[in-house]
Amino acid sequence: MTADVWLPIPADEIEGLPDPSDSGLNYLFWDGGPDFPADPADCVFYAVPYMKSLEVAVRPLAAMTSVRVVQTLSAGIDHVEPGLGSLPAGVRLCNAKGVHEASTAELTLALILASLRGVPGFVHGQDKEEWRAGFYPALADKSVLIVGYGSIGAAIEDRLAPFECARVARVARSARAAERGEVRALTDLPALLPGADVVILSTPLTEQTKGLVNAEFLARMKDGALLVNVSRGPVVDTKALLAEVETGRITAALDVTDPEPLPPGHPLWHAPGVLISPHVGGSTSAFMPRAKRLLAGQLTRFAAGDPVHNVVLTTG
Repeated sequence: MTADVWLPIPADEIEGLPDPSDSGLNYLFWDGGPDFPADPADCVFYAVPYMKSLEVAVRPLAAMTSVRVVQTLSAGIDHVEPGLGSLPAGVRLCNAKGVHEASTAELTLALILASLRGVPGFVHGQDKEEWRAGFYPALADKSVLIVGYGSIGAAIEDRLAPFECARVARVARSARAAERGEVRALTDLPALLPGADVVILSTPLTEQTKGLVNAEFLARMKDGALLVNVSRGPVVDTKALLAEVETGRITAALDVTDPEPLPPGHPLWHAPGVLISPHVGGSTSAFMPRAKRLLAGQLTRFAAGDPVHNVVLTTG
């Protein structure tokens, strides 16, 4: 007997998948198109299409009565959580830890450096043939606060290391020790925000973090501080952020927004001191080889009856 595996990447492009003749796995390609590749009830391992809407991601879940693993190719799982209630008990939901760290950390540093050193202004100046010389802030000697210290937060700190920052503080849901130093709890944020020149958001979107960056949070940030969001748009209260940046007191660099995509005419597009990238933290050439390695590794473990990695929750 065979068991269906739904993959958003053609199986013949993924090196290292278990041999179908040995494993009994039948690989089917589905990247979110209107037609399913087979009956969802026969799917035992569902790899969720990448960078598709919530509606696409959850559409087959209610019919997946045999599924045992749901594997995202994103670090976050918020786009599949609404459909988990329809799944049988015991289904393991796995995220893509190890896939996006390099790309997201790279973009984080790019956004910080571009914002501090005035790169958007240089681009506008080049368009107008204007020589915009001046004195700009450096990342060196700045105090940095990373809010959300999972694997992506740690990868960001790894890349901050050569930039001679004065201090890097780390915050996660709960306090713990990490390789580079102490990680403080979210409850410590009010005391840490006033001392940070750069505040980086790399936290998952949860009930606890939705709207975390509200008017009170922003008011505690020091004058001239930079807010960088590479997590999820709803972590930040957009109205509260606009109220602060429009005064010029703080600046922001956003790879994610709320709403997203940001519609034409939205005030964030032209808000002073705001740099926007279109949710491209993980969308680089580094994604595909890491995603393929993840899928091959997970399916090898699955076929052998071994525990899969990156389990963030099990339905019950």
